[in-house]
This record gives sequence, C-alpha cells and structure tokens, in this order.
Amino acid sequence: MTKKKSLSPRSRSIHGPSSTDAWEFSHHLVPPMTASTTFRLKSLKRGAQGFTSFANLKASDKKPIWVYDRLDEPTTLMLEEQIAAMEGGDKAVCFGSGMGAISALLLSLLEKDRKILAHRTLYGCTDSLIANWLPRFGITSKMLDFNSKDLETELKDPAVSVLYFETISNPMLELIDLERVVRLVKKENAKRKNPIRIVVDNTFATPWSLRPLDWGVDFVIQSLTKNISGFGTEMGGAIITRKEFEPILKVARKDFGAVIHPSSAWHILVFGVSTQSLRFEQQQRTSMKVAQYLESHPKVESVIYPGLKSHPQHKLARKLLRSPEGDFCPGTMISFRLKGSAEKCERFVDDLAENSYTVTLAVSLGLVKTLVEVPGFMTHSAVPEERRDASSIDPRLIRLSVGLENTKDLLSDLEQALKKI
Repeated sequence: MTKKKSLSPRSRSIHGPSSTDAWEFSHHLVPPMTASTTFRLKSLKRGAQGFTSFANLKASDKKPIWVYDRLDEPTTLMLEEQIAAMEGGDKAVCFGSGMGAISALLLSLLEKDRKILAHRTLYGCTDSLIANWLPRFGITSKMLDFNSKDLETELKDPAVSVLYFETISNPMLELIDLERVVRLVKKENAKRKNPIRIVVDNTFATPWSLRPLDWGVDFVIQSLTKNISGFGTEMGGAIITRKEFEPILKVARKDFGAVIHPSSAWHILVFGVSTQSLRFEQQQRTSMKVAQYLESHPKVESVIYPGLKSHPQHKLARKLLRSPEGDFCPGTMISFRLKGSAEKCERFVDDLAENSYTVTLAVSLGLVKTLVEVPGFMTHSAVPEERRDASSIDPRLIRLSVGLENTKDLLSDLEQALKKI
C-alpha cells in the first residue's frame, strides 16, 4: 500500500484514512451513517467511562465510547478526521452551522472584561455577534484595518484576548497578511501570561486555496455549508486547531447544543469533501474568465478578484493562496461595481434574477450553481451604515459566487443583462 506521507491531499480527500476509531473496520468504500441519538452500553462501568472520557485530553488517544449523539457520534468523527486533514490541523470539531462554530469558539475563548480585535470587514452575522451579543457578557470589541499600523498599537491593550478576521474578507475580497499578523502577536505574547489567540474564518479560500494553520494561527473556522459541502443541501461548521483545544470546544458544542446531524455530516463527507478540489479548480478557472470579462466591459466600473493583477493585494494573494499541490488559487468569488447609480445596479440584478438561466439571485456561496447578491442590501444590511462605508460596501457592490456552469453560457447571461442597463 502507498505510504500515507506520499499521498496527495486530492487522493486523501477521496479515500479518507485507511483506518478510523469511529468504526470497527478499516478502509470503507462508502462510510456508514449513524441513525441513533443514543447508544447501547454493555455495563454501568462502561457508561461511566463514556462520560469521564468525553472531552478528556488524557483519554483522547483511546477508542471513543459512544454514549449520546450530542457528545460524539461516529459519522461526525469521520468528517472531523477529514476536515482536520484538509486544513493540516491536529483536530477538527464540527457544528450544526458556521455561526454555531464561531459562537462556540468565541465564547470559549472570551470572558467578562476581555476584548476582541476584529478586522473592519466581516460577514454580517459575525459582525452582529461581535457588536450586539458579546457585549451582553461584558466582552468588548474594536474593529480596525488589520493591514494598517493600528494593529500593532491595539495589540498592546492588556484586555485583548482574541484577533478575529477572514482570510479573504466578505465581500471586499481583502487579504490579511498572515505572516505579519502572526509575527506581531508572537512579539506581544512574549510579554504576556495569557496569550492572544488568532482566529480566522477560511470559508472563502477553503483549505484547497489556503491553510492558515501552516502560517501559525491558532484556530481556523470553516462554514461547511459553502464550498466544502458544495451542493446547497447541508449546513455545517467546523473549527480546526491543535489537540489541546479539542476538549473545551466539544464541551461548548455539547452545552450549546450546536451539533451537526449525522445525515448532514455523512453527505458532506461522502459528496462534498471528496469532490471539493475538483469543483473548486473548475469554478476557479471560470471565475478568472468572468473577472477578466467584467474588467474589460465598458459598463463595469471596477472588479475585485485576487487573480487579477489589478487587485491591490495581488502580490500577497500569490504568496498566500496556494493549493496543496503548489498552484496559485485565487478562488471562486468576485465582487464588482457597475458604472452609474444604485438603481442601475438593482435593475441589473433583478434582470439576472428574472431572465438568466445560469445566474441565481440567492445568498450563500461556493455552490455548484452561480449565485449573485448585493451585500449592502442583503447579507451585510445589518452592519451599521458608517462601518459599511468605511469598508466600501456601498449599494452598488455586487457579489458573484461562480459555479460549474459552462463559461460561455454564464458570460452570455451576464452580457444580456448588461445590455439592458
């Protein structure tokens, strides 16, 4: 058998580990799916061991004892093994949604009188969690540009416990210089008893384009609902990190009830994980052609796509966004503005929604179908206007998540809509 270390991540994503503690057989063709919320125990002693070994770092190398679905269950564990391998982490803990993962992680790391520093541009629900909910627990926050000199100054605040940002920001497609951020935090942590933890949302990049743990961050979050699932049928989230943090995350998942259903875990594992690299690469090839087309169109004011040389951080993108096989991976997301008013933008998007075959007006992203939305009106509408303005999320900004459609058909639909404005 081929040695594991020589296997490509592409092959590993299809076959998974040759053996797993989740089941009593090895190298399954299609993994089984559990359909029970509770599990038979052979003795009272074994039941007690199941509770004492759950989220116990000392017992984590032993075979798990299944007790109750909300603690742990086999299908989710198999998915977690695969997600950890994709991101290059020791452990992954899966949740019922990406926001479930984000909420559990931040509440695990933060407490009263502690502070979170967040990049100025975030997904709308994450922004709301940090700005509206965490303050109820005495947790403060500050939003700033992580690529500015302000970050170094703010890190000196002794209340700061967590840095939070998206590796590719939603929807502005900004990149954060991971190498610089990790260097600054290490410098500050050398003076501290309680270290600052770096948390990143890697949903836009996916582990096929960027593996932040390799750069030294502490926690990576994935919305499994998006590109990793890929088909728009399942919800899920994951946190990938070092082994030492697994217990607190599993306890948080248990207590918050943010578990992923075994059926969702199974579908993501069987259909999503195994095809993610192929889908991402094809969608990325189309994205480059669509971005180039939009950039050259006389009715388009600007295009933001890391693969274009016009992207203000194109050099940084080429450094960070690399597949496990070493290829440049600028991703599948495009943001652009049309020339003219917000009303013209609205007419364009409405025309796509009504008349386009290949472009669907819908939120979410990373699916096999191309999706369009206007963040200022939709996903980021709850972000205060002054902060939307600071992040340049104006009502004319259009976000496109490119799918697997034929490129010519996709460009034809865009062209027809552009002709009408």
